[in-house]
Amino acid sequence: MRLQRKRWRIRAFRKRRELNPVTNRTDRIKPSDIFVFCTQRNEGIRLPYFLKYYREMGVNHFFFVDNDSDDGSLNYLSQQEDVSVWSTRGSYKRSRFGVDWMNWLLMKYGHGHWCLTVDPDEFFLFPFCDTRSMRALTDWLDASSIKSFSAMLLDMYPKGRIDQHPYMPGQNPLEIASWFDAGNYSITKNPKFGNLWIQGGPRARVFFADKPELAPALNKIPLVKWDRRYAYVSSTHNLLPRGLNLVYDEWGGEKASGILLHTKFLDTFTAKAEEELTRSQHYGASREYLAYADGIKDNPELWCKWSEKYINWRQLEILGLMSKGNWA
Repeated sequence: MRLQRKRWRIRAFRKRRELNPVTNRTDRIKPSDIFVFCTQRNEGIRLPYFLKYYREMGVNHFFFVDNDSDDGSLNYLSQQEDVSVWSTRGSYKRSRFGVDWMNWLLMKYGHGHWCLTVDPDEFFLFPFCDTRSMRALTDWLDASSIKSFSAMLLDMYPKGRIDQHPYMPGQNPLEIASWFDAGNYSITKNPKFGNLWIQGGPRARVFFADKPELAPALNKIPLVKWDRRYAYVSSTHNLLPRGLNLVYDEWGGEKASGILLHTKFLDTFTAKAEEELTRSQHYGASREYLAYADGIKDNPELWCKWSEKYINWRQLEILGLMSKGNWA
């Protein structure tokens, strides 16, 4: 494991050559700042609300890698005073789906900071987030000597066809994609890295109904008190050292955990899926996007009679999708 971690760090160091600084405002960061790290391509319509959401949550600085966008999003990001952004025309697939780029920026700038690594369509929730900032959470994690914090990815979708309600720039996507699957999740333990492996939800139910074992993983460890010795292995599903993956209680208790509300399924999804299928830059020969294209061809609807409408984080705790642990 130690040699593998060294390999990922060396690989990230080499991949730094693919990143070209557009606007570097890291001279403004403070020792206690909380960071967001994100890779994006042509997500300009989502970025205004994404930045607003995390600013209000207490994030101090954003680190973006722009992967050859042509929708004006790179220019938009470069104008934001709390954003540092790098551009690259490098292969998303050959950077291990952006992980090498993120590992380099985390290694160089994240050391000693709480770092949240998310996509532009992911919105982090944690216990008491309606009354407490992310700073309160990270202070508690520091006091409890906890270095990593997990969050299950919860796919959100609208009622009816996903192309029925147009999404507007700056809009809260949860105004449209406000439903989710409350059940049908499976959990196994990864014997190699020690992390939990979660699958299910609407993507397994609709797109991978015949082969649920191929459904995308929903387990993530997005929030980490970063150390330059660390490295993500597969997206934010797991990382090294291995102990950072033990974000659950093995003896029947509960550890605090969060949720990433995943708002991929808006009216922009069909065009996005077609673009990514053409680019062929995703995992498993873009198997996931092949399933998306086939699944939405005739009936782009994920809602079913068992769907539940999102209310707040307490609802998700009651359903067992997240836990406040002993953080009260």
